[in-house]
Amino acid sequence: MTGGTGNPHWKPSRRLEHMSSAIFTEMAQRKQDVARRMQVIDLGIGSPDKPPAPHLIEALTQAIQRPDMYGYPGSEGSLAFRQEVALWYEQRFGVKLDPATEVHSLMGSQDGLAHLALAWTDPGDIVLVPDPGYPIYAGSVHLAGAELYPMPLRAENDFLPDLDAIPAEIRQRAKFMILNYPNNPVSAVAPLSFFEKVVQFAKEHQIAVLHDLAYSEMAFDGYRPPSFLQVEGARDVAIEMNSFSKSFNMAGTRIAYAVGNADLIRPLAVVKSNIDYGVFAPVQEMAVAALRADRLGTVPNRTSEIYQERRDVLLGELTRIGWDIPRPKATMFVWAQVPAGWTSRTFAFELLERAGVVVIPGDAFGAQGEGYVRIALVQEPAVLKEVAARIEASGILGQSV
Repeated sequence: MTGGTGNPHWKPSRRLEHMSSAIFTEMAQRKQDVARRMQVIDLGIGSPDKPPAPHLIEALTQAIQRPDMYGYPGSEGSLAFRQEVALWYEQRFGVKLDPATEVHSLMGSQDGLAHLALAWTDPGDIVLVPDPGYPIYAGSVHLAGAELYPMPLRAENDFLPDLDAIPAEIRQRAKFMILNYPNNPVSAVAPLSFFEKVVQFAKEHQIAVLHDLAYSEMAFDGYRPPSFLQVEGARDVAIEMNSFSKSFNMAGTRIAYAVGNADLIRPLAVVKSNIDYGVFAPVQEMAVAALRADRLGTVPNRTSEIYQERRDVLLGELTRIGWDIPRPKATMFVWAQVPAGWTSRTFAFELLERAGVVVIPGDAFGAQGEGYVRIALVQEPAVLKEVAARIEASGILGQSV
């Protein structure tokens, strides 16, 4: 291929028109521009800044030295991995799983989320998606050629979707629903009573449920997020995905799992078996070590403590300078309403220009995110104090546009 304008017949798939990477790319470019004149503090992307615990690195180190670890691992996950997931789920949530049929490995939750719509929808089918929501929820639907129906998450409803507001014709065509609690980006949590209502709704309308539980072990003030599968009858209609990325600082190793209804997992397994050969075996050994140590209590998991301290430091400082933000019970994010007179984007852009602080505009996650920004707690407390000091010095809180 030579330079120039390119072949006019080379047009990417129209599916890509709906992918929401544009704002993240724009923020990255703006960050580069600002970094030429000041040090930038990035609170944008939710990538853990801590390494895995030493015992997990040791488990990985030992595994990669074994010569039997380098064959194709199989997309379903090793039996040892699936058994440990089942044991951990029983200990953590009181949910019993069959490792043979109700547990399946994933190359990260994003992998499973991206493939689920391919496994379960056809053109004309509808998927109920939270708005605002993690971008791959909508992206996966567009990639599969299906249609999405946004379920608004609003503060006045505790950021829970109003199931009664979904029109009858949408309920009839909906194939499955995506939920995520604790939630990214809004950091809301859901009570079991809401999950019970979802199960009843799903059974009544023959709608499958996918619950993304990626932040189950990142909760504060003694709160312990429940599993959707704890609800009676949930396993009849639902699968749940969980990840090692946030809870165990294993984002780069790319491993997660789907659990729950075997009939819902099976088509996902077929898609994955045609796309990948599974998670690198030493990484599965590392994941087994993480769950086992957590389940047995041999190595305490301090992740929640780290992020609770960061939450308290940042929000305490922001309250001091006049930006009062509700304290989330879970996740590594703060969902902050922008001051009066700003839009999500104008505030995020101006904050970067004036203070050198990166946050993500709320509308990057859906139309209902307008008026908010998402702040990731991915810096040490001292840096978060500097963030507040920069915001105060910029004068942005006292100015509208």
